[in-house]
Amino acid sequence: MANPSLAVPPKSPDPAAAIHYALLVKLAEAVAPNQIVYNPGDVIHIAYDAINVNYTVVTTFFGNDLATDLNPLRAQNIVSFGFLAQDPAGNAVMAIRGTDSIEEWLQDARFLAVKCPITPGAGLSEDGFTDVYESLRVARDPGSKTVASALAGMNFPNPLKSLTICGHSLGGALATLLALDVAANTPLASELTVYTYASPRVGDPSFADTYDQLVPNTLRIANRLDIVPKLPLPPLYKHVNNVFDLNPGLKVKLDIPCQHHLTTYLHLLSLLTGGTVLPLDPGCAGV
Repeated sequence: MANPSLAVPPKSPDPAAAIHYALLVKLAEAVAPNQIVYNPGDVIHIAYDAINVNYTVVTTFFGNDLATDLNPLRAQNIVSFGFLAQDPAGNAVMAIRGTDSIEEWLQDARFLAVKCPITPGAGLSEDGFTDVYESLRVARDPGSKTVASALAGMNFPNPLKSLTICGHSLGGALATLLALDVAANTPLASELTVYTYASPRVGDPSFADTYDQLVPNTLRIANRLDIVPKLPLPPLYKHVNNVFDLNPGLKVKLDIPCQHHLTTYLHLLSLLTGGTVLPLDPGCAGV
């Protein structure tokens, strides 16, 4: 069945479209970082009410995990971060997972900024996110091509119609950096759409302004009670545009992990569709 929610402009948010891409990110998060479950040619399936789509995996991608003050050696670990897949109509999706170290990153509270390496004039970006992004490759070998530079030579099973980049938490920050790289340095800018969930701020006002100009077709989905999208703090850091604000009210337990989980975002989005309500994680129900 064709997917009815694709190609919906993020400025007119469709919760079903947001669920579509969040389900792909959830599949990326289901893979243990030290494992490879999705190999080229594998078929993965997502379904939610009218959404019923098969994707063929093009590649898995890898990078160094997020270093923290509590575990600086984590950056030496090469882990899987997600996959690139394509549906039969030619719509490609890059789904990027978060990391278990995001809570350690929150405790660091340093959020140092470095010159954004992606394009001139892009301002500053957070150093930890930038380090991880620069390590993203299409193979475990650190000498393999970066994800953005490898896109033009990818062996897609069908002619490329569109490219959507999506990610949760740290994956949202990486999706933002990757989207800027694709828009600035590849011929795919006109086909590009971005969905992020629980993304922290990635860079300074110059970074956000550059991103907004080059990647306008972005939807940044944020639970207003999730602490991660509130960090790092302004004025040094600024969010990119087009926020879709989720209000959990008392439906979700007032707990940092519960408010941040991708399953919580899926639950809150499903409440807006009028369709099947997706469950919260056990123990995360509110009062």
